[in-house]
Amino acid sequence: MNWDQIKGQWKQYTGKAREKWGELTDDDLERAAGSRDQLVGVVQERYGIAREEAEKQVDSWSRELG
Repeated sequence: MNWDQIKGQWKQYTGKAREKWGELTDDDLERAAGSRDQLVGVVQERYGIAREEAEKQVDSWSRELG
């Protein structure tokens, strides 16, 4: 699924994001607001992982949505 679609329906996808990354808070998801780069940053920060790994996880998650 492309990021324009995800951003447009972000409220519906926050539950799926929370399933994938259980440590994300409502504030984290609100801050991401459907932006790939913001979500990558939030995942990286919350899980203490490298940006490259966070990008892989976010890209994998977005493909699973489609």
